[in-house]
Amino acid sequence: MSDSETVLSVLADGVLSLTLNRPDKLNSFNEEMHLALRACFERAHKDADVRAVLLTGAGRGFSAGQDLGDRDPRKGTPDLGHTIETFYNPLLRLIRSLEKPVVCAVNGVAAGAGANIAFACDITLAARSARFIQAFAKIGLVPDSGGTWSLPRLIGEARAKALALTAEPLDAETAASWGLIWRAIDDDKLIEEAKALSVRLASGPTLGLGLTKRAIQAAATNSLDEQLDLERDLQREAGRSADYAEGVTAFLEKRKPEFKGR
Repeated sequence: MSDSETVLSVLADGVLSLTLNRPDKLNSFNEEMHLALRACFERAHKDADVRAVLLTGAGRGFSAGQDLGDRDPRKGTPDLGHTIETFYNPLLRLIRSLEKPVVCAVNGVAAGAGANIAFACDITLAARSARFIQAFAKIGLVPDSGGTWSLPRLIGEARAKALALTAEPLDAETAASWGLIWRAIDDDKLIEEAKALSVRLASGPTLGLGLTKRAIQAAATNSLDEQLDLERDLQREAGRSADYAEGVTAFLEKRKPEFKGR
């Protein structure tokens, strides 16, 4: 368990399973949940026993985004830029910079920041009943939590603008076909498949997987020459790892490799 009941945290089989746990509020973010989830991802960065992360939500939804009751303009004009700089931006940077796989299982509605946090994860699965909503347009706001960065990169400017300007729900099947997520899963099999995938990744050559994540993310801004040089440097690092030695040795000896993530 984490110190806060707003995020449940369990480490098993190398997977740090994190469950957003404000189901009565559709797992909308308040300050306690922000700090708890950030602490969990900071642990994932530092703890060598954590080799993959699985993020999901309790109850009937993944996350409805920000708890608007905490940012009620009737109680004074809130500084939403401060909210983003203090809470959302650090979280997104932790997820993207973590050189370990992050799997997200979207078990229902993912709205506003909830949707964009899901899109920031490395492999996102969603229940077929799940819906993704860029809800910001409904209340006069701009997509945050990396939404204006990830949406056009994943699905192109036309679709990104349409989702952001209309706030129309996007079903899981369409999200998968557009490339926003990896796969839509039957509702009753979502968590089972997400856990199995997470355990599989955690038992793999996680040092190399982390370097792969770094390389793919860098490609968005690198030139071809820069990316070729980065591949060279990362491959040199991976080739010196114990996991590479184990992988090749196991292949030659016709046995299953036992990777350690180093």
